[in-house]
Amino acid sequence: MGKNIGIVTDSNSGITQKQGEELGIHVLPMPFTVNGTPYFEDINLSQEQFYARLAEGADIATSQPSPEAVMDLWNRLLERYDELVHIPMSSGLSGSCETAILLSGEYDGRVQVVNNQRISVTQRQSVLDAMHLASQGFSAKQIKDTLEAKKMETGIYIMVDTLKYLRKGGRITPAAAALGTVLRLKPDLQIHGARLDAFAKARTVQQAKTLMINALRNDIEQCFGRKDVDPSLYHLEVAHTQNEAAAMELRSQLMEALPGSQEVHVDRLSLSVSCHIGPGALAVAFSRKID
Repeated sequence: MGKNIGIVTDSNSGITQKQGEELGIHVLPMPFTVNGTPYFEDINLSQEQFYARLAEGADIATSQPSPEAVMDLWNRLLERYDELVHIPMSSGLSGSCETAILLSGEYDGRVQVVNNQRISVTQRQSVLDAMHLASQGFSAKQIKDTLEAKKMETGIYIMVDTLKYLRKGGRITPAAAALGTVLRLKPDLQIHGARLDAFAKARTVQQAKTLMINALRNDIEQCFGRKDVDPSLYHLEVAHTQNEAAAMELRSQLMEALPGSQEVHVDRLSLSVSCHIGPGALAVAFSRKID
C-alpha cells in the first residue's frame, strides 16, 4: 500500500481556498502589503479588492509566506499525512521556493519541495499532476523528481495592456514606458523557466494575440520535436487580469489555431504577477502532460 501523500501549494497557483478544500489541496495564501498594511490573498484580500486598490494608486508590494507560516502548515499536515509535496511559485520569480527548500531540510525527507519553475495556470496543472501521481502510488520524492524532470516542457506568453506597472516595478525604464504608451504598443512577455522577459511588441491587441498563439505553437512543436502534435499530449490554458470576456475570446482563437484541443482551462492570473503587469492582461500557456 502506498504512502498517504499531502499536496501543498500557494495562492499563486490560482487555486482558491474553497477550491483547495474541494480538491483536498492545501493552499498557502501569499502575503501583500497595501500602503504598509499586511493582507493575505483570498483570506482578507480578494481579487476585486486588490484591483480596486491598484486603481486607486495604492502602494502594493508582494511578499513570501513567513517561515513560521510554512512550517506551521507542514507540522499540522504531517499529523495526517506520511509525506508532503510542496509546489511553490517559480524560484525565479519569488524567494519563497528557496526558503521552502531550506526549511524542508528539517523534515528528514518527509517534505519534498518541487522547484519546477511554474506560475499561475501551469503551477495549478503541476498541482493536479502531483495529485494524480500520488493516487498512482508515487512517493513524495518520486513526484518531485517527475515534475522537475518536466519543468522546461511548458511556456507562458503574456500580453500587457499597460506599461504603467512594469515601469513602477522597475521592470522597464520610464523612457521606454513613455515611448510605448505614446505608440500604443502592446508588449508580449514570456516566462520560460525562471525568467520573465520581453518577447515582442505589437501595435494592436489582435496582433499581440496572434504573436502569442504562434509562439506557443512553436514551443509545442519544439517540445515534441515535430509539427502537428496530437493535442491530447498537452494541456492548454488561458489566463487574464480583470479581462474575462477577452480571455474567453482568446480561448476560442487558441482552439481554432490548435484544432483538436478540447479542454482549455481559463483562470485569473495570480495577484503576485498582476502586481507587476496590472489589469487588462491576457496570457496563453501550455504544459506537456505527464505520461
